[in-house]
Amino acid sequence: MIINIKPPVYIVGVKRFWKPSWQQFFGYLKPQFVAKPSQVPSGASALIWGVQTPTSAFNKNVTLYRVEDGFLRSVGLGAEFARPCSWVVDSRGMYFDATQPSDLEHQLQHGKFTQDDKQRADALIQQLNTSGVNKYNTGNNHWQRPTTDKRIILVPGQVESDASIQLGSPAVKTNIGLLEQVRTQNPDAYIIYKPHPDVVAGARAAGQGEERAKQLCDDYVTSASINQVFAAAEEVHTLTSLSGFEALVRGKKVHCYGQPFYSGWGLTEDHNPQPRRTRQLALNELVAATLIHYPMYRLANSGSKEVTPEQVIKCLQKQRQQQTSITAKTLALPSQMLKKSARKLLNLWR
Repeated sequence: MIINIKPPVYIVGVKRFWKPSWQQFFGYLKPQFVAKPSQVPSGASALIWGVQTPTSAFNKNVTLYRVEDGFLRSVGLGAEFARPCSWVVDSRGMYFDATQPSDLEHQLQHGKFTQDDKQRADALIQQLNTSGVNKYNTGNNHWQRPTTDKRIILVPGQVESDASIQLGSPAVKTNIGLLEQVRTQNPDAYIIYKPHPDVVAGARAAGQGEERAKQLCDDYVTSASINQVFAAAEEVHTLTSLSGFEALVRGKKVHCYGQPFYSGWGLTEDHNPQPRRTRQLALNELVAATLIHYPMYRLANSGSKEVTPEQVIKCLQKQRQQQTSITAKTLALPSQMLKKSARKLLNLWR
């Protein structure tokens, strides 16, 4: 999607490492980089990361656009500096801030979806299910599905300091609080808890009391890919995690205890519904808005050329396969070296 942003355009508060990514997405606007909101002149357009900086920090008559990661981002974590393939730009708020409408919510509540939109979204759903591509594409495939006749519930952990919980979950705000509620309401279920990849990687702090998670769940999964756990689970219970949207795309029943962007449209079980959202949507309409119309897509070798979500899925799938192959070769290397050493010792003994 090409965003209609009027020049002059200023990008605010970006660290040097990320400037190439901003140029990748917004270079066609010929932006100027500045350190502070006060450096954006009246009448200009400003791009800024996230929701932490208030509108009041800018001069009057500055048109503000907030930027965040999209939903098909990379192979690897942003917290570990993996380059993005997808960002979103929002002129109203941000998709994870349920306290006010966002461009995405506005489209879901009021937008029209053509037959072409729906058919393309159906094909995207099939492509995502076939490829297994998701936001970060991390984890391995060594986890085994539990042998149980119990109903299996996945509870994905989140980074509790993130704005998606602070602004999107008015009642429950901790992973432990969510786990306690899920366990109480589903005493006979087999509950899998998967902490957030950033927490597992040590890039972000664990939640308050999250060390108690193993006492409340039946399986504590860290290194497995989310797709493997999706395949095993019948339901996903979440605060606001994007995993809930990814689970919907994979045909799972999703319970929302917060107000993520994909809740409130008749597709999820909502424990704390957002009253602004009154429309009933089909899954392909949700996917059309979320993956086709809302994000921007760029590949590292495409300059500022826009690409499609279909192209990004193929690229991420290829990158993940290459990374898996490299990892397998790396893991196999010590074994091969041991075998060569053993042959040398055997020859010496002979």
